[in-house]
Amino acid sequence: MQITVQTSGSLRAEATDGRVVTAMDEPPDAGGQGTALSPRQTLLAALGGCTAMTLKLYSARKQWPLEDVRITVRLTEARGGEPARIEQEVELVGPLDADQRARLREIAGRCPVHRLMEGPVAFSETLAVPAGQGG
Repeated sequence: MQITVQTSGSLRAEATDGRVVTAMDEPPDAGGQGTALSPRQTLLAALGGCTAMTLKLYSARKQWPLEDVRITVRLTEARGGEPARIEQEVELVGPLDADQRARLREIAGRCPVHRLMEGPVAFSETLAVPAGQGG
C-alpha cells in the first residue's frame, strides 16, 4: 500500500493513491487556510471510518439488523507524563439485541486501523532527491 502526499505552496496537502485524492490543511490559527481536515483530524477520521465499516461488514455477515453506525472520535493530547488518549463513542442504529450490541462493541476495537495504531509500528524516513536537482 502506498500513498503520495504533496503540498502546493501552502500548508494544504493532497494525498493520493493514484485514483482518489484527499486533502488536508491546518486551521487559520495554525497557519493554514482551514480548507480541509488537519492531519490529526484525518487520522481520527480514518480510525472512525474503519471502525464503522468493520461493524457494518461484520453485521452484514452475521445478518444482524444494524442499520447505521455513527462514531465520534476524540483525541486528548499527551500532558504531564500522561499519554495521548483516543476515545471512540459508537452509536449503533437498528433493532439489535443486547448480545449483538455487546459483540459489536468488542468488534469495534478490532478494525485494521485500530490494530495498526496499537502497534508495534516502526517508522523510517529517507530523503529523496527531486529529479534534475542532483544530490
